[in-house]
Amino acid sequence: MNSPPDNRTATSRTRTALSDADLLNRHLNGDRYAFSELVRRHRDRMWAVALRTLGDPDEAADAVQDAFVSAYRKAHSFRGEAAVTTWLHRIVVNACLDRLRRKTVRPVTDDELMEVAERESPVTDQAAERDISMEVTGALRLLPAEQRAALVLVDMLGYSVEDAAAVLGIPVGTVKSRCARGRAKLVPILAHLRNRSGFARVSSAKGAELRDG
Repeated sequence: MNSPPDNRTATSRTRTALSDADLLNRHLNGDRYAFSELVRRHRDRMWAVALRTLGDPDEAADAVQDAFVSAYRKAHSFRGEAAVTTWLHRIVVNACLDRLRRKTVRPVTDDELMEVAERESPVTDQAAERDISMEVTGALRLLPAEQRAALVLVDMLGYSVEDAAAVLGIPVGTVKSRCARGRAKLVPILAHLRNRSGFARVSSAKGAELRDG
């Protein structure tokens, strides 16, 4: 005898098939699990944004948590002018910038940077790539918060300038200006990495290559 269908499983599959905007609407209409599906879809990407902006795993985790709590409470403010992902990333970037402005983020230890690099690097030449990742992250911490956020989105995570502008809520020209100033500061610091074999792989994998210009 066949078991009756599990309504909860069917409903979960339905949520998985919904668009982000539909999930947000369901959340606003009382679906207790719709927002959890949004979190499941986007937490890894939001974590990447927070980690590279703050350079501290603990601070990044707190920023992502703050961002999701804020998004949960402010879902009614979403007007649909941008994609839900853009709206979510704007919230997490703002949470990171708030933390950077409120206090000096705890310096990242070498052990923490190595742990993060190991999780994100391919097996080949891990030692060299960990070293490079640590140097890039350390150099980013020297930049002002606004320049760091723009570079993280454009140079490290591969956003277009237009998408980065939408996330940051600033004009395209401002994103270009912040990236250019940030790169100008980083190029002398990281110039010695360009000839190291692991730099190209780290840059390609993470979108971290510092482009001249």
